[in-house]
Amino acid sequence: MTMDAVVDWFEASHRDLPWRSPDTTAWGVLVSEVMLQQTPVPRVVPLWMEWMDRWPTPEACAQAQLSEVLTLWGRLGYPRRAKRLHESAQAIVERHNGELPRDLAALLALPGVGDYTARAIRSFAFGYPDPVVDTNVRRVLARLEHGEAEAGPPRTAADLRAGQEALDQVSGARRQVTLAKGLMELGAVLCTARKPLCGNCPVSSSCRWRAEDYPPYEGKRASAQARYEGSDRQARGLVLRELRASDTPVPLSFLGTLVSDPQQFSRAIHSLVEDGLIRYAADSDESVELGS
Repeated sequence: MTMDAVVDWFEASHRDLPWRSPDTTAWGVLVSEVMLQQTPVPRVVPLWMEWMDRWPTPEACAQAQLSEVLTLWGRLGYPRRAKRLHESAQAIVERHNGELPRDLAALLALPGVGDYTARAIRSFAFGYPDPVVDTNVRRVLARLEHGEAEAGPPRTAADLRAGQEALDQVSGARRQVTLAKGLMELGAVLCTARKPLCGNCPVSSSCRWRAEDYPPYEGKRASAQARYEGSDRQARGLVLRELRASDTPVPLSFLGTLVSDPQQFSRAIHSLVEDGLIRYAADSDESVELGS
């Protein structure tokens, strides 16, 4: 009954997010999943809506210039996601006649699509009852089933088994898909990492972590994300921000004034060129512009 309660709670209380609309296409699901990687929902909603308005199909996105894609992506972060999404659109057109495949292996073959994203597309777009296990789901299951405050480092095979075991507790593909959504929602809005709202949780009476009086986590932890301030990522972001705002190539001499450390600036330019996010201007190796 525990997992059935999660399904019922989600059906009654889930957030009204645009990509959850019944008429959202599989392409819309893919775009949302890529945008949501390491990015809060409120930042994603307006960009997702603008993106889908401009490029409602993979074919429309594939025909756009990479510079257009990077400009619209703006300051959402991790711009390689935008490039891979553009490459995925091109691959969907070239390999699958513009329609996202349903086969797991075919989805995994798309640029930038990993196991989680592929299963999310299959489940949320096509209704396959696949285990969809993200950070939120791992935390919910760790607390609910094992009495652990945290899930520890990701373990793909074990995490998928745990997700499948949870799905097996409810009957029917539709409710299993809803459960996959519900576990994610529960971790995002109630069973949060720092301040869980146990009083509002639909399964708090069955939660082992709560029953054991919230023991602190003592196991291995996932690697902490590197600090953004002063990092190479920040330097890359400063360069990209300037290029997005310019219709013409920007001199490296000017861009170098944005980053105080010359070596860091050099690394930023080199890595952005290597990633295909920027390129040297056609008539000069002293200026750069967004990739295309």
